[in-house]
Amino acid sequence: MNLERKHNKIRIGIGLITMIALLAFPFFTQQIIPFKSQPSQAASTSTTDTGAENTTAELTGLSFHQAKAEARDDIRIIPGGQSIGVQLQTKGVLVVGHHVVKGKSGGISPGEKADIQVGDVILEIDGKEIKTMNDVKPFVKQAGESNHPLDIKLKRGEKTISTELKPALDKQGKNFQIGLYIRDSAAGIGTMTFYDPNSKKYGALGHVISDMDTKKPIEINNGAIVRSSVTSIEKGNNGIPGEKQATFSPTENKIGSITKNSPFGIFGELNQNLEDARKPMPIAQPHEVQEGPAKILTVLEGEKVEAYDVEIVSSVPQTNAATKGMVIQIKDKELLNKTGGIVQGMSGSPIIQNGKIIGAVTHVFVNDPTSGYGVHIEFMLQEAGINVHKNGASLKKVS
Repeated sequence: MNLERKHNKIRIGIGLITMIALLAFPFFTQQIIPFKSQPSQAASTSTTDTGAENTTAELTGLSFHQAKAEARDDIRIIPGGQSIGVQLQTKGVLVVGHHVVKGKSGGISPGEKADIQVGDVILEIDGKEIKTMNDVKPFVKQAGESNHPLDIKLKRGEKTISTELKPALDKQGKNFQIGLYIRDSAAGIGTMTFYDPNSKKYGALGHVISDMDTKKPIEINNGAIVRSSVTSIEKGNNGIPGEKQATFSPTENKIGSITKNSPFGIFGELNQNLEDARKPMPIAQPHEVQEGPAKILTVLEGEKVEAYDVEIVSSVPQTNAATKGMVIQIKDKELLNKTGGIVQGMSGSPIIQNGKIIGAVTHVFVNDPTSGYGVHIEFMLQEAGINVHKNGASLKKVS
């Protein structure tokens, strides 16, 4: 996983983490530091694979009963396929690790001593809201110089916790430190799935964005999607999923907001029309999806969206919204030749069958990169705030 700043652009190579390799996320950070009262150099980080799932894995959380809700027949959405850069600002600052402050009397991690855990989000210090890492610096310095502890308010899961943290002075006597690695932003690439030409609402990725270190979903304060250009493809092999290499500018070409990061993807509103826009298409409910030929839309070079042949190996009609509703296999020779199958950065690529949008690519099987999971489009639309059923009916989510 690499992050290279060049000419005010970010060049990205995305890593994998979960039981199935996610296709652009979880994110690497733009900056991660062991927090001190003075600026420090960014600490290097690395990602690890927490396991793989084989192609015989069960489709968890799925029901085999056809949904009863009556579908609307007037929904028309525009299929995506465009490569997008994604920028997130976390809610508060996220704790991603501990480190020992080496002082004159020995080593200590004040953050660990205060029972601040990896995955916690620092919301307030001394009653003041914390939004960025820079917000933390003056509090640490003042508390260290006055020899008073910091009053920390943090979020841990659904709980809000208060604790006290006393900064420690380093061995050189120059910096007060709190013994925590923290960050406030993240970035990566993925694929647009759809957008509604009327409301301008969109959906992308088809899966949640999780932090690369904590492995937990990122709770966002705000975010944006930007235009992205694919520069090269690292081909996947058995056991090693490939990845798209892409560039995007963090300050230019913003095309929409991010207001939600959910198990079904990221969602928000566009502020401009996308290039390579196709005509609006109807959607298929889960029970309408058939085993057999289909196509996906994605970008392999530059910003050009192209269609590639796939096969729906299996699809499960669902009464509960779940993230893995289809198993798909890449059949297109050109796509296989260039990528080896499903690669990181392809998540969110829309799946088209019989003239309807049926879902999006979300995961790749690590031991068989030609195959992976897809999510049904109905559930992404619901997350975007587009109701697909008459009389306001909706399907219950599977936790």
